[in-house]
Amino acid sequence: MQGFRITGTGQLLELAARLRRAGHENIRQSYTRRIRRAAEPLQRDLQDKIRGLNISSSGRGAGKRGGASPTTRPLRATIADSIRISVRTTGNPGARVWVDKGRLPPDLKRMPDVINEGRIRHPVFGNRRRWATQTAPPLWWDRTIRAHTDRITREVSRVADDVRRHLE
Repeated sequence: MQGFRITGTGQLLELAARLRRAGHENIRQSYTRRIRRAAEPLQRDLQDKIRGLNISSSGRGAGKRGGASPTTRPLRATIADSIRISVRTTGNPGARVWVDKGRLPPDLKRMPDVINEGRIRHPVFGNRRRWATQTAPPLWWDRTIRAHTDRITREVSRVADDVRRHLE
């Protein structure tokens, strides 16, 4: 699973250089705010998708024991809360939407990638001798990003054109 980036396009690189030369801080803030605003619907949609993602299993067999989860941490909400946006106007300008693994507990660092693959294999309640397999719709991250790519690209292009006109 990759973070989504709109960076390094010729328009953005040229615009970043012109902004640096012009030194207009209020234009830079407006530019950053508008690009962030273009990426926010994607972030919200990704968070909604993971919160509502159907993760299922084949269930317990007859006569098997079960019990309450040993953790009260909600998996999908924890991942949703770690989906972030960053916007840069210098260096490699653009927007980035990604899962900030630093905000995830150590045992869940790989979980967003695993869920995106569609097959989650894990020990049963931490017992490394018993394993369970659960399934989720594969590529939920990739499909959600694809659905937003055209809109974000158009919006970033519009923002870049507006800023370029203002600098001329």
